[in-house]
Amino acid sequence: MRAAHITSHGELDQLTIGDVSDPKPASDEVVVEVAAAALNHLDIWVRKGRPGLTLTFPHVLGSDATGTVAETGAGVDSSLKGRRVVLNPGLWCGHCEWCLRGDHSECSTYSIVGLGRWGTFSQRVAVPAVCVSPAPEHLNAHEAAALPLAYLTAWRMLTTRGQLEAGETLLIHGIGGGVAIAGLQLAKLKGARVIVSSSKEQKLKRAGELGADDFIDYSKTQDVAAEVKRITNGRGVDLVLDTTGAGTWPINFASVRKGGRIVHCGVTAGKIAEVDIGALYWNHITVMGSTMGSQGEFQGLVAAVGAAKMKPVIDKIFPLAEARAAQERMETGEQFGKIVLEVSGK
Repeated sequence: MRAAHITSHGELDQLTIGDVSDPKPASDEVVVEVAAAALNHLDIWVRKGRPGLTLTFPHVLGSDATGTVAETGAGVDSSLKGRRVVLNPGLWCGHCEWCLRGDHSECSTYSIVGLGRWGTFSQRVAVPAVCVSPAPEHLNAHEAAALPLAYLTAWRMLTTRGQLEAGETLLIHGIGGGVAIAGLQLAKLKGARVIVSSSKEQKLKRAGELGADDFIDYSKTQDVAAEVKRITNGRGVDLVLDTTGAGTWPINFASVRKGGRIVHCGVTAGKIAEVDIGALYWNHITVMGSTMGSQGEFQGLVAAVGAAKMKPVIDKIFPLAEARAAQERMETGEQFGKIVLEVSGK
């Protein structure tokens, strides 16, 4: 089968489109005929390599996908064949204490498709049968492929971790990336007021079209937190959704209200930050990390998206053969929404 894969870590020139062996389902797995797959920053990190990451090459990239179940392993309900599904990219053991209480993304061996096993940038992918769910009927293949990783991450950040409620105010840094846009869309479903920031006027305009209430262009202001306080009449926001990391850490502490919450999921702007412990305890601030989500949370996300007929935002669609160009676009940071690979027939 054709796949976008790497044979060693490195820059874009290490990404190859070529033939690899077809996957075979294990006893608890299904093979999905991939219609479309979406990009994430994880794909770039896996390609470049990270300390402690050990892969067997060749390695197929990609975590997000939608498609049709083509094969079922022994012990898997064969009636799944032919069903249109969307993939939860999480991988968990199913028997540790965290899995037994349903917190799958806290599993002691947790990993992600495209990291812990071959990924979705291929014509077929084998995954645990428990990871597939019916694709929302109102979404086309590109939209369904864009849903899993980013929207599941945002869903857990806002619901399970952040406990966002209707009427609260949320700050989202760097609007334009997948998780940030997912957070905006999901927060508006919950009835929250959303402040977004960007250095690009066009991205702020697009965010407004998705329902954002207030806008901060950090290319034009040296003090984002002061602008947040101005917008909120000195109060501060209830919750900060941060996908960036150390670069926005001090802004978060200066922007959140007393008793407010900060939830992090990324380190693209650095992973080491100093903590003002005095501000932390004096202002009763809660700081949380969050990674992906459980299968229950994924099913809750899919149900909510289906009920609201919400559609993920697509930035651009590339054929599988142009996976290198797709990753290059992501690395420039110019995208607004999800970058998707068209896989079927490629």
